[in-house]
Amino acid sequence: MIELVIEDDGWADALSEAEALAASCVANAAAFEPALAREIALLLCDDAAMTALNQRFRDKNNPTNVLSFPSGAEEGFLGDIALARETCAREAAEKGISLHDHAAHLIIHGMLHLIGYDHETEEEAAVMERRETEILGAMGIADPYGPSDEK
Repeated sequence: MIELVIEDDGWADALSEAEALAASCVANAAAFEPALAREIALLLCDDAAMTALNQRFRDKNNPTNVLSFPSGAEEGFLGDIALARETCAREAAEKGISLHDHAAHLIIHGMLHLIGYDHETEEEAAVMERRETEILGAMGIADPYGPSDEK
């Protein structure tokens, strides 16, 4: 289950199907990673709010596309994920993909962080990217790491 909090009204225009997309991400991700079949909160915010979160929790004074905050609980609530609209929209445009597909990728990415996936080493990144690609493929979304003509 995912609780969607839309803090930035710009998301409603940019991604009107946000609630359905978030639910689809959870359902598809949990099919591959049963540990994800728990409660998650998804915050859709703007770059200013993301900058504040990034500064507070990572000591970085700039926005980022996605942040994940695992709860640490063994049952129930798994954690929080935040997406920054302007950064996500800019990245999607730069990649030549829809905001829908890019947001799905970032939600899945954030969810995997909640259960311990990381990308600090090349090996970790390869494992995480492979799992992201599998889940996105099940959703009919092209490999975000593949050649640009696949997107």
